[in-house]
Amino acid sequence: MNQTLEDTIIAISTPAGHGGIGIVRLSGPEALPIARKIFCVKEPEQNIPARTMCFGYLLDDESRETLDAGYLCYFPGPYSYTREEVVEIHLHGSPVLLNEAVRLGIRAGARPAHPGEFTLRAYLNGRIDVIQAEAINDLIRASSLDQARISFKQMEGSLSRKIASAREKIVDLLTLVETSLEFPDEDTEITPEQIRTVLLDLIGDLGRLASSYEQGRALLEGLTVAILGRTNVGKSTLFNALLEEERAIVTPYPGTTRDFIRENIQVDGVLMKLVDMAGFGQASHPVEEEGILRGQKLAEKADGLLVVLDASREESPEDFLLLNKFRNKKKLLVFNKSDLKPAINRQKVLDTCPGVSWVEVSALTGKNLGQLKKMMLETFAPQLEKQEEIILHQRQKVLVDSIKNSLENGLKLLDEGAGEELVAEAIREALPAIGQLTGEIRNQEVLDQIFNRFCIGK
Repeated sequence: MNQTLEDTIIAISTPAGHGGIGIVRLSGPEALPIARKIFCVKEPEQNIPARTMCFGYLLDDESRETLDAGYLCYFPGPYSYTREEVVEIHLHGSPVLLNEAVRLGIRAGARPAHPGEFTLRAYLNGRIDVIQAEAINDLIRASSLDQARISFKQMEGSLSRKIASAREKIVDLLTLVETSLEFPDEDTEITPEQIRTVLLDLIGDLGRLASSYEQGRALLEGLTVAILGRTNVGKSTLFNALLEEERAIVTPYPGTTRDFIRENIQVDGVLMKLVDMAGFGQASHPVEEEGILRGQKLAEKADGLLVVLDASREESPEDFLLLNKFRNKKKLLVFNKSDLKPAINRQKVLDTCPGVSWVEVSALTGKNLGQLKKMMLETFAPQLEKQEEIILHQRQKVLVDSIKNSLENGLKLLDEGAGEELVAEAIREALPAIGQLTGEIRNQEVLDQIFNRFCIGK
């Protein structure tokens, strides 16, 4: 790991493809000398001022051919993103030119950066912790403005400070308990009630943080919502209406959809992955039968279901079979085709799944689609009470739960009348999990998993 920091790395930091501007970034002890070999500033002899855009030319140092005009900006360590010497070369956004700049930099002594290596160096050099590193990647890949806001706050250290505050309270508590044990004659005694108060406060905070993961996962990964119902109830029409485009083929003939189709929509900042699938019922073809089986598997794994019923036809045994099959799944009943004369016994249907929300729509005319989207949010992505932090990753949730469990074990021992030594030992077990959460305790396998998710150049 230390050997890696001795190299100077180079990569394109802007997205692949054509654009007005492209940026090539270097980081490491030789960043500026290498950059000056491939980029000639207008006044070759001048010193490069820090954090200043210097006009110049991309240059093949062997052929002395000028390839492009642009700017060079130098960020001296430790006042840079990586806390190393960093140089950015701003060129026209041609993939050919940017790749050539990287090739020239490698020939001049740099090596290609690995995915996330710039941010890894920022972490290894103490500029950020692992929580902030995860937030940087989350911000880059944000699928909604709400998630971007959360990720930016965490990149700035809001979640890290919350965890640091919990660690400080635990350490202070342990210090008081251990001082009381070591020096019983001094005026340092701490009562069981004082210990209980601190533990309950910490457990409550950590519990709220852990419970925010459901909302965080919805923001980060999106929620899978399967649209299902018997054949010809208007699932594909509803799918297209929610997408506001003709994505699925719609015909009046049953069994048109034989496989599943996925598309994403944003509903008030929450990413929802809609899945349209084959209608449930008696298959008329082996392909349709396979589509129904695949649909069942998808529905079982989905975060929520839109169960579509044709309000213009009487309820059928297939409708009730479907409702019973997915009785324990989060679902919303959608009575479609409300533009036609009603024939379904809606109350009879609702009696089979008490407490389940329902809405009457017309996918064809667009009636109540806005209400449907609002109810999808309320049913599948309930908003938590306003709180300072939301955790976005399962790794974070597992470790927060581990910290909380250690404190709960300490509280349990305290309530059972165990000695303060045992209580302190249980509480102390929370500290390694905090170290893993922030990256203070380094696990190479975990670091590889985190930073390999980054793009090259960040």
